[in-house]
Amino acid sequence: MSISAAQVKELREMTGAGIMDAKKALVECGGDMDKAAEYLRQKGIASAEKKAGRIAAEGIVESYIHNNKIGVLVEVNCETDFVAKNEEFKQLVKDICLHIASAAPEYVTREEIPAEVIEEERRIESGKEDLANKPEDIKAKIVEGRVNKLMAQRVLLEQPFVKNPDKTIEELIKEKIATIGEKITVRRFTRYVLGEGIEKRKDNFAEEVASQLKGE
Repeated sequence: MSISAAQVKELREMTGAGIMDAKKALVECGGDMDKAAEYLRQKGIASAEKKAGRIAAEGIVESYIHNNKIGVLVEVNCETDFVAKNEEFKQLVKDICLHIASAAPEYVTREEIPAEVIEEERRIESGKEDLANKPEDIKAKIVEGRVNKLMAQRVLLEQPFVKNPDKTIEELIKEKIATIGEKITVRRFTRYVLGEGIEKRKDNFAEEVASQLKGE
C-alpha cells in the first residue's frame, strides 16, 4: 500500500525510529499507526533509535580464527562495564565476529565507503552492455540501484546475519539494544586471510623437469 511522508513523519516523532524503519513498519501494519509503533518496539527499533545519541565507550574486543586460515578482530562498544561483562552482550559480539569471518564485509557503515569507490562502481555499471540503449534517466536509476546493492553487500551492518538471513546485522544489534537497554555499536574490525596479498609461486613443472635434465 502507499504510505505518505506525513505518516512516516508522525511515526518517527512517536518512536524516534529512522525513516526506512518507520516506512517499513507502516507497510507491514497496513498504515495503522498504533500497530506500527508496537511493531517497532517489538523489533527493538524504537528504543534503539532513542539511545543513538548516548556515548558507548566500554565494550570488548573479540577474536575468532577459522581453521587457521581466517582471523577476525572486532571491537564492539556499549555504555557500561557491567553490560560488557553480560553474557548476552558477549554472545552478540561472538556472533558478529563469526559473521565477519564468513561474510567478509569491508566496512562497518555505508558512510565509511570512500567516494571514489562508489564512483568507480558507477562507472563500471554505466558501461555495461545491457544498459547501452536505455534512456539516460532510466539508465541512471538502474545504475544507482545496482551500485546501492553492491555497496550493501560490502557493509557489515547491512549484510544478512549468517545465522539468520532474515535479519541484518543492524537489526540484530537493535534487538539486543532493546533487550540489554544500552547503546551498542560496532566500532571497527579487521579480517585476516592467510596468504592474502602474497603472489604465489607459479612454476611450470614440465619446464622445471626439462631444465634439470639439461643440467645432468
